[in-house]
Amino acid sequence: MKIKEVTKNIEDFAPLAYQEEYDNSGFQVGMLDAEVTGVLITIDVTEAVIDEAIEKRCNLIIAHHPLIFGKLKKIIGRNAVERCVAKAIKHDITVYACHTNIDKMSNGVSARFARELGLKNCRTLVPEGGLLEKLVTFVPMAQAEQVRQALYAAGAGHIGNYDHCSYNLDGKGTFRASEGCRPFVGEIEADHVEPETRIEVILKKKDESRVVEALVEAHPYEEPAYDLFALQNRYDRVGLGVVGELETEMDEEEFLRHLKGIVENGGIRHTELLGKKVKRVALCGGSGAEFLHDAIGEAADVYISCDFKYHQFFEAEKKILIADVGHFESERFTKEIFFEIVSKNNPKFAIYISSCKTNPINYI
Repeated sequence: MKIKEVTKNIEDFAPLAYQEEYDNSGFQVGMLDAEVTGVLITIDVTEAVIDEAIEKRCNLIIAHHPLIFGKLKKIIGRNAVERCVAKAIKHDITVYACHTNIDKMSNGVSARFARELGLKNCRTLVPEGGLLEKLVTFVPMAQAEQVRQALYAAGAGHIGNYDHCSYNLDGKGTFRASEGCRPFVGEIEADHVEPETRIEVILKKKDESRVVEALVEAHPYEEPAYDLFALQNRYDRVGLGVVGELETEMDEEEFLRHLKGIVENGGIRHTELLGKKVKRVALCGGSGAEFLHDAIGEAADVYISCDFKYHQFFEAEKKILIADVGHFESERFTKEIFFEIVSKNNPKFAIYISSCKTNPINYI
């Protein structure tokens, strides 16, 4: 397999279009068309990780955090990023990152964390808006079904756990074909009235080109009429964080100890215990302090995330228990997701999870 074929599998799972504007997911350095000799999976790219890839003959490193975040104007070894880039290039190693796009997937970072905690009935804590569109088109009644099926096959018509969703309204379309046209129905320079079906379907914005191409291909008209409308509906399959429920409620201290064992942390920062049982849990892998009030709005008993600042702990206001588990710890299960994606296609190369300790934070 070529490197770009491996990374395509990751992008099928977590499309780059879903990454945050500030992010730099995707290829960091390397050759996309090279044959894969081995894959090394890590959370962060450090010099030790590059050395491990060299030792294990891996020419592809898949990381959660991008190696290059800001502008890189020079590569002269002044810092760890420049040294990693130089060493990767020297040894023909490609570095690829999948960051906020996999954070946002409903089966991504937070969902895996929730599964490890044993949460049930999970859904996205903060679904993202602006990712959906509505396509409206007008088709002769006899060909409406073939167009609908083409739209479904291209990825349109999904609402929640339902697919092949559309709204249809019968009416009359009018048009007149000019000289040089090849009308499917009607005559040149003659007004024509055609019984048509108005078809409406929802689609992901990222799939717009593919869906429109399928529409044009399946539509009988020489020039199909269609409209695209941007929707502000929140898409619950993409967004940050998860909210779910424990199988059995637990005391707060018991839950915190359970949590500490799951994330294998040296210490969890938390607000004061409220003397309540923990049943409903909200969490966000990575920096999620900004979603505290979303967790409160979901009536969660505890909110798990990381990178809370001192004054943000006050915002709990005895409404919820905050548990700050640490950034690395909240995302530690991401490596398993990458491993499953890459190994699913039965590759004939070795796949390793890095043995390097990349968490820069230590506990005493």
